[in-house]
Amino acid sequence: MPTPEPAFFAHTLISWYERHHRVLPWRETKDPYAIWLSEVILQQTRVAQGLPYYLNFIAAYPTVQDLAQAPTDEVLRHWQGLGYYSRARNMHHTAQYISSELSGTFPTTYSELLKLRGIGPYTAAAIASFAFKEKVAVVDGNVFRVLARIFGISENIASPAGKKAFQLLADTLIPADQPDIYNQAIMEFGAVQCTPVMPDCLFCPLQQQCFAFLNGLVQELPHKSKAKSSRERFFHYFVLRWEDDYYMKKRIQSDIWQGLYDFYLYESDGKEIDSQTVITESIFPNATSNQIKVAPASKVYKHVLSHQKIYARFYLLLLQSRLKEETLASLGLKLFTKAEIEQLPKAIMIDKYLKDAVF
Repeated sequence: MPTPEPAFFAHTLISWYERHHRVLPWRETKDPYAIWLSEVILQQTRVAQGLPYYLNFIAAYPTVQDLAQAPTDEVLRHWQGLGYYSRARNMHHTAQYISSELSGTFPTTYSELLKLRGIGPYTAAAIASFAFKEKVAVVDGNVFRVLARIFGISENIASPAGKKAFQLLADTLIPADQPDIYNQAIMEFGAVQCTPVMPDCLFCPLQQQCFAFLNGLVQELPHKSKAKSSRERFFHYFVLRWEDDYYMKKRIQSDIWQGLYDFYLYESDGKEIDSQTVITESIFPNATSNQIKVAPASKVYKHVLSHQKIYARFYLLLLQSRLKEETLASLGLKLFTKAEIEQLPKAIMIDKYLKDAVF
């Protein structure tokens, strides 16, 4: 069974890339900061979704020093909607480290880049090759797919052994003279030509060297073990409103949406709760019924994360008086105006509710 020689494979991909690649701003620069920013944003995010975020970040923080000096809440607010907020926090920490400890200068080698928080093998390889032309192969989901199909690799891409096998092969294929263009080419080929569901095999320049095409295995490769089943969680948010302002709290626990703002949260084992019991027993044990007016519960909001499905209802509580300081301290709440809330970093579910019911 014919498989392409490394030089032919690289040449074919680079020739294809020169004719078919998408024009994207991070491909027009050798600035490691801009490249790093794009790679962090585009991890598990489609280009169409990530591009506006990239442009927004570059406009707000043109240099790594600008990002380093920004308040964390502001950075998270710019990140809002991308998910995986730990990446934004790691990115901010790394920007601060580069600014303060490295005089604002990015490391120039793969091995040094790997030492930075939030930068793994793929991101380090991308920065090192794109910005500094170091011969180190990138291996992401697109590369897994291309290599598995063309070379007939059946190892599980989610296993340590599989990842090692793919990395070893990728390292043998990357040309020394054009590592930057080659890495861009193989990722773009996987994103545009050798796509997951409907690859364009008819017009593929590697069709006659493709193991999967010649053996009818295009839809079977790459092999990946099934993801863990999603955990269901049921959130009940109590939205405390006094006059035109709202009480919110910052999520500080090690859980989803850490560092973002939401309302008083009661998590249950099911979709239904007795909201009045929660109010009188957990939130305001000493309150009388005429001190609090409870609006009807909202619709159910659903938000799907990688391994969790969140179902949430919102219960608006109209307060007749401002909360006392000891109550605020016990509930972890703080009063915000609508204008202030708009500037807070929030999970997309909270933002949807606010747009539906408040703004």
